[in-house]
Amino acid sequence: MGDAGKESAGAPVPIPVEDALDLHPFRPAETAGVVADYVEAAAAKGLREVRLIHGRGTGVRRAIVRAALARSLYVVSFGDATPDRGGWGATVAVLRAHDPARSED
Repeated sequence: MGDAGKESAGAPVPIPVEDALDLHPFRPAETAGVVADYVEAAAAKGLREVRLIHGRGTGVRRAIVRAALARSLYVVSFGDATPDRGGWGATVAVLRAHDPARSED
C-alpha cells in the first residue's frame, strides 16, 4: 500500500491548459519547469496571452517565473498583471504562435 503512494507521488500531474495558472501548489524547485511546459502547451493550444499567478511574497517565485519566461521561445513579452488581475502578484505573458520545429532545437 505504501509503495503505490510513493509511485503516484512522483508521477506527473496533468495541468489544464487555460489562460491562467496558479503556481502556489508547486514547490519553488518545480516552478521553472512547470512554467516552461505550460507556456509551450498554451502556445500549442493557440492561446496568445497567459497569466501566471505567483503571489506577492518575497519575490523569489516571481523571479523564477520571469527567468523561465525570458528563456522561452514562445514568449514575446511579459510584465505585471493589471491591478484587477493580480498586479505584481501575477505575470502576464504574450505568446507567439506555436512552431513545433522550435521545440526540437
